[in-house]
Order: sequence, then structure tokens, then C-alpha cells
Amino acid sequence: MPLRPRTNGLARAVLRFRPAAFVGTFVALLMTVAIVSACGILLETGIRASAPPTRYAAAPVVVAADQQVTLRVGSGEGAYDVSAQVPEHARVDAALLDRLAPLGRAVPDVSFPVRDQAGRAFDAYGWGSTAFSPAGLRSGRAPAAPGDVVLGGADGTGRITLDTPAGKREFRVVGHTDRPGAWFSDAEARALSGHPRTLDAIAVFGADAARVRAAVDGRAQVLTGADRAMDPQLAGAKEMLAGLGGSFGGIATLVAVFTAAGTVALSVGQRSREFALLRAVGATPRQIRRTVATEALLVAPVAGALGCVPGIALASWWFGQLKEKGAVPAAVDLTIGWIPLVSAAGIGLVTALLAGWAAARRPARIRPGLALAESAVERLRPGWIRTPLGLAALAGGTACATLAAGSSGPDAANAALGVVMLFMLAVALLGPLIARACATLFGLPLRATGAAGSLAAANSRTNARRLASAITPIVLALAFSSTLVFLHTSEDRAVSRQQQTGMLADHVVTDPHDPDRAVAAGAVALTRTTVLAVVGSGPERLIQSASAQGVTGDITTVQDLGVLSGDLSRLAPGKVAVDRTLAAADRAAVGDRIELRLPDGTRADPEIVAVYSRGLGLGEVTLPAADLAGHTTAGRPTELLVRGPAPEGFGPVLTATAWTSAQSVDREVNAWANTTMAAVLGGFAAVAAANTLVMTVLDRRRELHLLRLVGSTRRQVLRMLYGEALLVSGAGVALGSAIALTTLIPLTKAVTGSAPYIPPTVYGSFVAAATALTLAATALPARRALRLSRT
Repeated sequence: MPLRPRTNGLARAVLRFRPAAFVGTFVALLMTVAIVSACGILLETGIRASAPPTRYAAAPVVVAADQQVTLRVGSGEGAYDVSAQVPEHARVDAALLDRLAPLGRAVPDVSFPVRDQAGRAFDAYGWGSTAFSPAGLRSGRAPAAPGDVVLGGADGTGRITLDTPAGKREFRVVGHTDRPGAWFSDAEARALSGHPRTLDAIAVFGADAARVRAAVDGRAQVLTGADRAMDPQLAGAKEMLAGLGGSFGGIATLVAVFTAAGTVALSVGQRSREFALLRAVGATPRQIRRTVATEALLVAPVAGALGCVPGIALASWWFGQLKEKGAVPAAVDLTIGWIPLVSAAGIGLVTALLAGWAAARRPARIRPGLALAESAVERLRPGWIRTPLGLAALAGGTACATLAAGSSGPDAANAALGVVMLFMLAVALLGPLIARACATLFGLPLRATGAAGSLAAANSRTNARRLASAITPIVLALAFSSTLVFLHTSEDRAVSRQQQTGMLADHVVTDPHDPDRAVAAGAVALTRTTVLAVVGSGPERLIQSASAQGVTGDITTVQDLGVLSGDLSRLAPGKVAVDRTLAAADRAAVGDRIELRLPDGTRADPEIVAVYSRGLGLGEVTLPAADLAGHTTAGRPTELLVRGPAPEGFGPVLTATAWTSAQSVDREVNAWANTTMAAVLGGFAAVAAANTLVMTVLDRRRELHLLRLVGSTRRQVLRMLYGEALLVSGAGVALGSAIALTTLIPLTKAVTGSAPYIPPTVYGSFVAAATALTLAATALPARRALRLSRT
């Protein structure tokens, strides 16, 4: 007659009298919930982020251009939209003023930078904007006639010369305000802005939003409420947070779930003798499974609830750092809702249940008479579920690696990202088989060290599942961290080399004062900005952001772009030169046309006259500055490149070397983001690996005691354990490095056109950290276990 114990009571009793058996599982689940909840909080913040309207707070209705470029891809039922944020600011057609005037008061709004003779820069506006952005007169009168200007600051009248996007002009000071800036009449502000036919926005007073929307007839957006914020930084922050919480969060969740599942399975496997004894005295398979499930239901919710606390702390720290670095507007707050916290706790619970169910299947279905015998040895045959899935992931990773090696541009980059994901999945699923192979291979040098090394190699090969639980988190951490960190080092090195080699100018004037006079004196003026390129064809079309430089003068005298085909002397309005990576992405060559969206979203289809190789460091798109006129916010050149002595009177001057160093500072935010992601995931994996190693060593106290009884010295036992730890770290480092390198080679080829750059000191620190971690996590519990074995 089968034994019918109270399985729920048995699970509670185990937790009560042997809580140490569940510490490892608890830690793994807590860390999983922490990292998943942190990424979920960032994702929710990115989705819900908003900022209060500031400039247009007093305007009930605002008419503005769509700040997104939208592209329809595909056809029929499979068609979908691809969108990207306009690089600078899209503007509305000024003709809409006539349509809106009958509805109420329609106020045009334009803003643009100006500079006085002392070189001080400030923003200028039309006086009509004071209707929604108050700037009360402190003295004088409002500007009414051409040539009138109201200035913020000190009192006084007279005349002032201002450098505007339309050129240098002399103005009559007719009033002063307490706010910094300059105000012209609305008509003159539009003429001076550099884009007289377009407006930043139109504020409408005294009209219903529905009537305004009908009058606009789809030619612009009609904004009310919080949508009036119109903060371009907010849109970028939302995209960045959503990408961070979604893309990185997905990878982090995958790594965390597989690591936690391995820890849960190891914990259940370590108690196989207990389950075997229960089967031997009559417990049914269902009772064994119910016991494991009950244990998961008792441990996982507590771990989930406590894991949300460090998850919130991690998300708060991460969000605060992004704010400090200017990646997130100050007005945006972190959103901590119940959805990511409950979802993270639910993921931890489901992971514990599924992993426990899978690990309990074998002890539950063994015949009672063979239970104790079966529990004494590890099963050698592979699982019939994990193995096919793991082989499929391995085949998929191999296919992606082959595709990436033979592709270029975005195709290679997308395939390379599939490589790291699929290979990490394969390692997690095929862990025992891979561990047994690693034990065989890395066991060869261990056996040469003597008896302790031979015993370490034999132990590792015999207990492959235990070995796999320790190797897997190290592989996942090293593969992902190396890919992130070394992708940045490769890109940074390529950018720096291209700038050093391609910059022929001796000096760079930043924020130039009088670019027209400088160009007349032989300088080359550059307008640095960003454009959007529509690349690919058919269903593979996508929008790609590209750095751009608008040129006034002969660019070949100050830059060596590394021309591969074509001729830069043909550069003229309607013509463009592009970097080879952009040309490869669009499958375009000299003579073809490329579809661009200028900084304000305006479409252009220039002809390619040259393809060059140094765009990553100097600019991926080179076009005449005339083609950018009226399409940038600055409305003027941003740099002057000069050969020869440093010019005077044109603005701040940097040497070419100092300019290159300044550009590397601008990339520090990206470096910090990559390093932080690598540290978060690497830290999680490090804790998981240490947790697993401590669990395995403490579970072997009976084995270590037996070794001491048969005559092994304490030093010999420790040497055996050190050998096993070195095998774990060596296998983890080798597999993780192989996955990272397989990913990085095609990825850096697509991004930089060169092989990956792996700084020896950085890689050495990764290897040293993995080795030190495994040795410490093995030595500390081993010494304690050996001390207890003497008593």
C-alpha cells in the first residue's frame, strides 16, 4: 500500500528544519526578480514618460509638424510602418496661418539663435510669442517696424549689430525685458530665421481643437494637454528607455531565467537521495512532484517580494545616472508601477515551478526498488526535450554566424545579434553535454598535475550536470559583457583612427562668429548635424540615422575622407558623398540616388558622387551646406576647419589633436551605457555562479569527509577542488570568448569595416575576475566543510 504523506506538510517541514537547502534557490530567484523588475520599471517609464508643457503652457491649442518620419514598408496585409524621430525640429507650413486666422487668434512661433558683436549667443523670437511665453516690457515699446528689436538685460537704447541665420544686420533697440533673448516683429522674425516659409509652431487662441483639426486637414498635428510639451529630448529619452528596458531587458531576462532554472534544478537534484528514500517507502510520483511544487510556491513568492526591493533600487540608480548625464530630461520622473513588479515576481515563480517540475521528473518516476541505487549516480543520457531544443539553437546560431560572415551593413549586424542570442541559448540547454566535453578536454592538463588533478577531472566528467550549473552563468556573462564592451572599444578605436588620419586641418574653430569672412579667408565651414537615410528595398527598407556635414569650401583641403570611388570635386547642390557602410546598406554606388530626410524631416534624393571609408570618424554623409540651408535649427556653420596658423577673431580655437580628444568625450555616454549593462548582467551572473559553486561544495561534505577518511590530506582535497574550479573558469571563459568573438567579427565589420579591437588589459581583467570568482566561491565553503569534517 503506497505511503500517503501530507506533501504540503513535508515541504513546510523541510523548509523549517533544513532552510539551508533552499538558500541557493532563494538567492537565485531573488536576483532574477531584481534584474527583471529593474528592466521592467525602465521599460514602463519609457512608455509612460511625459513632461509638462513649458513654452506652450498658456496656449490652449498648438499646431505643429509631426516630429516623426514614418515609412510604409511592404504591401497588402503584411504592410507596416517604420518610424524615426526627426533629428532636429520639423516645421509647419506658414500658409496654415491663413487657414487658422478665421477661427481665432493664430500666433506664429519661430525661434533661432543670434549672436552680438561680443560673441554672446542667445535665442531670438517673434514678439507675438509673448502671448503664450510672457516677456513683459521693463522699458520701451514692442517691436513693430523692420529693424526694431527688444533685448533682455540692461536698459539703454541705440543700435546693435546681430549675426542672424539670414546674415549680419543692424537693429534699433526699442525696449528691454527681464528675460534673456531678443524679440523682433513676427514678420521680421520669420525673415531672419532662415526658413521664412515655415514656422516652429502656431499657437491658436479662442478656437476649439476639433475645428482647428478640421482646418488643418491632416497637414500638421493639433496638440492639446501634455502633448504640447514638444520636447525633442523627451522623445529620444522615451526611445532610449524603452530600448534599454525592452532589448536589454529581454536578454537579461533570458539569462536570468536560465540561470535561476539551473540553480533550482541543481537544488532539486542535490536532494535526489531524499526523494529516492520517499519512493522506497511508498511515496507516489505525484506526491514527489507536489512536494517540489509546494516548495517552489513557498520559496518563490518570498524571493519575488524581496527581489523587487533591489530591483527598484537598481532602476532608480540607473535612471538617476541617465538624468545626470543629460540623456533624460529633468522633468521626467521614474515610474514605479505594479505591472513590472508583479510580472517579475510571476516570472520567478513560473521559473521555479517549471525548473522544479523538470528536475523532479526523474526521481518521481523511478521504480521504488531502484530509487536509492539510481540516486547514487548521475544520469548520463541526454534529456529528450532540452537536447533537441539545444541542437536547434546551435544550428540556428551556426546559420546566423555563416550569414553574418558573408553579409555587410545592417544584414551582418542583425545576423550577428542572432548569433550571441542563439549560442547563449544553446549553452543553457546543452549544458550537461557541453560540460562533459569541456571536462574531457580541459581535464587533460589537469591529469598531468598529479593525483589531485586526475581526481578533479574525473569528478567533473562524472558530475556533468553539476559542472554545467556552474559553467553556464560564467559563459552567459562573459559572452554578453564582452560583446557589449568590445563592440564599443572597436568602434571607439575606429573613430579615433579615422579622425586622426582623415583630419588634415591644423585647427578647428568651434562655434564660429563670422563664418562668411572666414570662408573668404580660406577656411572651410562645416555644419555638423544628423540626417535620416532610407536604405534597402521592398520589405527590407528601414530608416537609419547618419551623421552629416554640410560643406562650404573645398573639403579635400582639410579632410581626407578616404575616397573609394567617385570624385569629391563633383560635390554640388543636389549631390552627396556617403560612407561605404551607408552605401552598402542601401546597395548603392556612384551615380545612384539615395533617399534622405534632412534634419527637419524634409525629403531629399541627391545623387551619390563619391563613396568614402572614413565616415565613422568624420561624417557618414557629406553634402553642400546650401542643401541644409533652412533645414537646421542653428541655421549657421558649427565649425571652421583651417590649415596653417590659428585664426583670430572667429571664435574658440582647438588644435586638430584637441578636437579629436573632445569628440571622444562626447562618446563617453555610450561607453558608460555599454559598461553599465555589462556590469549589471555580469554582476548578476557572478552572484549566480558563486551561489551555484557554494551550493555544490557544501553538498559534497559527505564526499570530502570520505576522502579524508581514506587517507587524503587536507591539502590534497583542496587541490582537487581548486582544479575543479579552474576547469569551471577555463571552460566558461573559453566558451564565452568563442561566442563573443563569433558575434564581434561580423558586427564590427558591419559597423567599422575592420576587425574587433580587444584591449588585452580589459580582457585580462574579465578572465581574472572569472578565475578569482570560481576559486573564492570554491575555497571558502570548502575550508569550512573540511574544518567540520574533523569534528
